[in-house]
Amino acid sequence: MYRAAASSLRPSLRRLSTCSSSSAPRRAAATTRRLLVPSPAPVSSRLLGAAAGRGHCSGAANVDRLASRGLATMAGASNNCFGHVLTSLPKPGGGEYGKYYSLPALNDPRIDRLPYSIRYLLESAIRNCDGFQITEEDVEKIIDWENTAPKNVEIPFKPARVLLQDFTGVPAIVDLASMRDAMARLGDDPGKIDPMIPVDLVIDHSVQADVVRSENALQANMQLEFNRNKERFAFLRWGSTAFNNMLIVPPGSGIVHQWFSIPMGTDSHTTMIDGMGVAGWGVGGIEAEATMLGQFYLINVILNQQPMSMVLPSVVGFKLSGKLRDGVTATDLVLAVTHILRKHGVVGKFVEFYGEGMRELAVANRATIANMSPEYGATMGFFPVDHVTLGYLKLTGRSDEKVEMVEAYLRANKMFIDYNETQTERAYSSYLELDLADVEPCVSGPKRPHDRVALKDMKADWRACLGHKVGFKGFGIPKEQQDKAVRFSFHGQPAEIRHGSLVIAAITSCTNTSNPSVMLGAGLVAKKACELGLEVSLVAKKAYEEAIGAPGPIADSVLEDVRWHRMTPMWHYTDRVGYVQGSYALGPLLRWKQDGHVKEGFRVWRTDQTKEQSILLDEAMTAWQSITSIIVLY
Repeated sequence: MYRAAASSLRPSLRRLSTCSSSSAPRRAAATTRRLLVPSPAPVSSRLLGAAAGRGHCSGAANVDRLASRGLATMAGASNNCFGHVLTSLPKPGGGEYGKYYSLPALNDPRIDRLPYSIRYLLESAIRNCDGFQITEEDVEKIIDWENTAPKNVEIPFKPARVLLQDFTGVPAIVDLASMRDAMARLGDDPGKIDPMIPVDLVIDHSVQADVVRSENALQANMQLEFNRNKERFAFLRWGSTAFNNMLIVPPGSGIVHQWFSIPMGTDSHTTMIDGMGVAGWGVGGIEAEATMLGQFYLINVILNQQPMSMVLPSVVGFKLSGKLRDGVTATDLVLAVTHILRKHGVVGKFVEFYGEGMRELAVANRATIANMSPEYGATMGFFPVDHVTLGYLKLTGRSDEKVEMVEAYLRANKMFIDYNETQTERAYSSYLELDLADVEPCVSGPKRPHDRVALKDMKADWRACLGHKVGFKGFGIPKEQQDKAVRFSFHGQPAEIRHGSLVIAAITSCTNTSNPSVMLGAGLVAKKACELGLEVSLVAKKAYEEAIGAPGPIADSVLEDVRWHRMTPMWHYTDRVGYVQGSYALGPLLRWKQDGHVKEGFRVWRTDQTKEQSILLDEAMTAWQSITSIIVLY
């Protein structure tokens, strides 16, 4: 019915070596070190030097590697058109971290007015400027962003790496395998077909949550996942050993958004990384389809390190002030932000957040907003690196030396925002503002995640939607039928459902399940419910045990990735009210309307104006979209 469109940061990791090669554990460990860390990335990422062997590296991989051996000058720097701005980054106690391409060394006052997100594009263009694929003219277009962006000029952009998930990534690997076959038939070395930039594929789109409300739900669902996808996983296992520059993360490890810095990914919610100053966005859609159809858009990027063409985007400056009130969550904030941005219109644009309100906004909450970029239509919602970001790096175990290097580089290259210092006025294409103190508890719905409704108005809004004509905010149900109930026998016990009965319940999404404040809040609500003696309704409770996967009267309780939650006393209460861990992937998000097993005793009830009839749930799935008079909506 009403869905809270929220999320949060950095789910726990879990590794299964059963579907990967003997080298998978070592690769998995390397991937773990590349968790969302905003080293200078992606601009600043591949950065501070260069990566020998695996192309330009970025994110935490840079921090870990470079902190131990120092920053290295990028290979081929002597051929760079901007070699004269190659500058040493000194260490506080003497010596240097390495060398980097300095934006201040250009001595161009226009750079000071650029949004931080555009500075990232500028640094990338300068670092990769070879006079051929990326020229000085391209760099000038970015520096002159205030004048060129309104003209929709195109610029080349070289991604640091490519992130794939198994749903869209398998076709790309199939293309690579086909090319190797072709090379072999031509009598050449198939090994020449190998990615020139790092490619990481995370298997997180294959799980189906068949088992719920059971202590062994996680293990059972993962076993079913392996059984169903044996052939696909065997192929991916081959890919993990066949290509030198490709890492394949096995099932059960988590979701794609928790990984490293990447500027290009086939998951639309790649944008979550923008919450901690790592510029990246999803390419999906046309580009991914082109890959599947053999047009090799991604393949060109992966194999030949060719720059991708992109329109130099407009940037909307979104100023945050004040502080969230007690009881207001990241969910409430992101719904308010989404409402404002959709009204303003940000399709194809960058949204850059700044202002005094950033001092109090945790990285988990920033990631929630950034993750919703596809919902409000922006290419990315970007949060420049500040002291809050650095604090998150320390909180998640990065050494002081690594964090100091990140800060030193970003400050030296004018990519760090310090709210304790006087801010240079930056130019934006348009401006928005929100006082965080004005945000109130809210939900979204009844059909779309960006239709924000204040929590206090939810009941009235729901009643109004029942009678409104069929649309995003209406179901077209006659007034005399709005209070109608259906009574039936469910597993030998009497049951009743009405319009608005709660039949699907889940704690899910890539950020919701790892935002401490949101999850602990859910645990406290569950604790209070248990203390008051409240129970889940008969139908919903039974449905937890029966099924997940189709629209209609199904209820499921899944904590998608909350291992850390079990370290608190709260998990006992969430378990008691039915929220049992079900998967380490996107199962609940992907499968509610696709799969699942429903016993015949569980039916969808509807009316056809003249008589009441029941339809088996599995038979009603296609009819669901055209039924307007439905007793149970969801």
